[in-house]
Amino acid sequence: MTDKLYYICRYAPLELFAGFGTQTERLDPAPLNFDCADGCSHPNLCGFGKAVIEDVAARGIKRLLLTDCCDVCRRLLDVLERSLGMDFIYLLPLPHKAGNAETKLLAADLKRLAAAWTRFSGQAFDYRKALEACSENRAQPERDVPHVSLAGAHGGSLLFETVKERFKLPVTDDTCTGARVLAAPQSCADEESFFAEYAAALLNQTHPCMRMYGSLGTLPEDANARGVVFHTVKFCDYYSFEYHNIKNSKGAPILKIETDCTPQSSGQLRTRLDAFAETLDAGVKRVEKTGSNGSARYTAGVDSGSTSTDAVVMDANRRVVGSSIIPTGAGAAAGAAKALAEALAMAGLGREDLAEIVTTGYGRENIGMTNDSVTEITCHARGAHFLCPDARTVIDIGGQDSKVIRLDERGHVVNFVMNDKCAAGTGRFLELMARTLEMPLEKMGRLGLEWKNEIAISSMCTVFAESEVVSLIANNTQSADIIHGLNMAVAGKTASLAKRLGGGPRFIMTGGVAQNPGVVKALEEKLGSRIYVPKEAQLCGAIGAALIALEGQDGDA
Repeated sequence: MTDKLYYICRYAPLELFAGFGTQTERLDPAPLNFDCADGCSHPNLCGFGKAVIEDVAARGIKRLLLTDCCDVCRRLLDVLERSLGMDFIYLLPLPHKAGNAETKLLAADLKRLAAAWTRFSGQAFDYRKALEACSENRAQPERDVPHVSLAGAHGGSLLFETVKERFKLPVTDDTCTGARVLAAPQSCADEESFFAEYAAALLNQTHPCMRMYGSLGTLPEDANARGVVFHTVKFCDYYSFEYHNIKNSKGAPILKIETDCTPQSSGQLRTRLDAFAETLDAGVKRVEKTGSNGSARYTAGVDSGSTSTDAVVMDANRRVVGSSIIPTGAGAAAGAAKALAEALAMAGLGREDLAEIVTTGYGRENIGMTNDSVTEITCHARGAHFLCPDARTVIDIGGQDSKVIRLDERGHVVNFVMNDKCAAGTGRFLELMARTLEMPLEKMGRLGLEWKNEIAISSMCTVFAESEVVSLIANNTQSADIIHGLNMAVAGKTASLAKRLGGGPRFIMTGGVAQNPGVVKALEEKLGSRIYVPKEAQLCGAIGAALIALEGQDGDA
């Protein structure tokens, strides 16, 4: 428990409390779970709201200032008052405009807040101390140079540090709880004039919250921003909606990410950030490469995925001379070493013949054979362009996620989307359904083409879909019809990603699920277009990695 007053919003009047000599601190929650919040709040409360409840409970916080910048703050007021016995909790009304009338309203509300704190603490307000606090310098020198902007909803230091780790460029925190820059009031002869000028300073911050009218559907002017990472919080209606208003803006490229303010799914988040950094040509922060063998003439790409590990050995003429596909197994490093050894054996080569190895896939940074890794987004794009130069949309359904990547005529990534929230629509989904149907995946892929009756699988949740399949089996539904229903469900999920991205012909499909003819046919039906499936579809990521290694040796990367 602490005597500090905690707050969550950049519009919290910190300088006002400096006039009382009160210490303030921004809540920066990053809980491991929502055990407390789930027990005392609605299950669909946004991730940030739940994270605040967890932090308040875990730290024994009894004094909290909220602003009604969004509905979750009103809900927090009710939940925390009722369930956690706060000593002082206050909701400051916040106008969403910065006009004269709104400024007067906020000034009056600030006076009421000051009076409430005096009643609670017994402390007197000194506007001179508050004015002195307003003069502190809060400039951000990173804005004067090329940088990446983290915008959108609260992400906290956990997300901010994660983003900073993945880019070589500086990162500015422009989320709704970051980038607090106020112009200091100039001429305050008395307490009354201080409240009037201070209210105006709060409402006219340099980087306004997107809830402020005038900022809706726009990002702050930032000429030096090379890219924007736009963060939304799980179950947050507002910022997800705002993203749709700004995603097609003509400013810097934008990547949308979503978290629930916990450390969950950090691997998928790093993949998205790294791929975005690669599309910006901003570079990903990595340790220095291991030394390469300058006399060797071959390169290798190793794709360490959740289900399989794929390796390719390529010669200086960009010919694949060796390849291997093996189950990843329990150890990513061991699987990668075995896959590379098999590919080298096929080529009749040894490790000493390799000039460079590039790794990709979710295990890319942990398999130990090289320090040079590239995301599967970039590698699949490079491999797909190599296999089909006129392809403009890459569909990759892997073991634990699905990706759709839009390419330009040079094979560079224009944009991408991923489904990595759950196993819905992935290879793992199909694998579990095959197990339920008690047949190997290869048979399932063929049998799905022999369907007679249309069957709709209504749920894409793996657990619920399995229950549906079990019920269909109990009703003596033909396996081919069930499989076709599953294929159409997967195709519908993937086609939705493609449409959201704006991807169009020519389509190329990569990854292990590309070997399933039933899914490919169903997806062609959903997209209304033919899909090219190369015989090397499952090796596409490894091929792209080997090409990147080769280009690095040539000095072209």
